[in-house]
Amino acid sequence: MSGRLAAFAGSTPNIGTSLTAFGTAYRIAALTGRKVGYLCLNLKSAKTHLYLGVDKPDVTLDGVRPELRAGTLTGDKLRQYAFRSPHLGGLHVLFGNMAREQAEYYEPEDMQRLLAASREAFDLTIADVSAYWDNAATICAMREADDRFLVTTDSLSHFQEDIQRWTGQVGSQFGMTPEQFQLVLLQSKNRATGGFRMKEIRKETGCTEYTELKLTESVHLQLDSGRLDEWLATEERNAACFDAVANPLLNKLNWAQRLQKTDRPWLRRLMVHRRREL
Repeated sequence: MSGRLAAFAGSTPNIGTSLTAFGTAYRIAALTGRKVGYLCLNLKSAKTHLYLGVDKPDVTLDGVRPELRAGTLTGDKLRQYAFRSPHLGGLHVLFGNMAREQAEYYEPEDMQRLLAASREAFDLTIADVSAYWDNAATICAMREADDRFLVTTDSLSHFQEDIQRWTGQVGSQFGMTPEQFQLVLLQSKNRATGGFRMKEIRKETGCTEYTELKLTESVHLQLDSGRLDEWLATEERNAACFDAVANPLLNKLNWAQRLQKTDRPWLRRLMVHRRREL
C-alpha cells in the first residue's frame, strides 16, 4: 500500500511556507510514530539544511538526480539517503537542490519517480514546493498530491495576483481547479491593525478554507540559529503550534483511530484529548 502525499506551496515566496510544511511533518511524525518523509523541492531556494544546522548535507536532491534519471531510485534507497536527527523521531528529510543552476534541468519524469519512491518509503510524504509554477517539481507534486495546501497571509499583495497567475492559470492547464487547494492562512502579528479575513481571501482566490495558523516569534528565531529540530523537540507546546494544520490532516488519514491500539498510554491519551478539541 503506497503512502499519502501532501504538497505545500506558498502564494508568494518567503512568507513561512517551508516552516509550515516542516512543522506539520514533524508534528505528525512525533504524534504517530509513523514514517514521515519531508521533501525539499524548492529547486532554486533550498534552505531546510540551514534550519537544521547542517552546513554541508551528505545527500541532497541533486545528489540523487542520476538515480532519478536512470529510474533506479527505490523507497529503500530514499530512506537511506534521507537525513535523520535524534530530535526528529520518525521524520526523514531529503534536502533540496544545491545546484541552483541545474533547476531547469529537472524533468517531470524525475519528479514522478521521486514521488513514487517517497510513497513507497513513507506512510506520509510532505512535499515543500516553490511558490512559482515554472518548474517540474511544483507542477508534478501539486498534480499528484492527495492533499494540496496553499499557504498565504492576510496581505493583499501575498494572495491576489500570484494565486490567480500560478494556481489558477497554470494549475488549470494540468487539470487542477482553485477549489482543490486548501488555504492555510498565516495570521499576522498585528491582526487588529487590518488585513484580510479568511472569508475574503477564499472569495478572492476561489480556494477552499482549511485553517488559520499563528506562529510565535520564537519559532522564527530558530531558523537563523539552525536549531529548529531542537526547538520542536524541547517542549510540547512548541510543536503543538502546528496542530491547526496537523490535526485535521491526521483525522483525514484516520491514524488517530489506529493509535488507540498503541502500547504508549500517554500517546493514546493525547490523541483522545486532541479529538475532543476539534
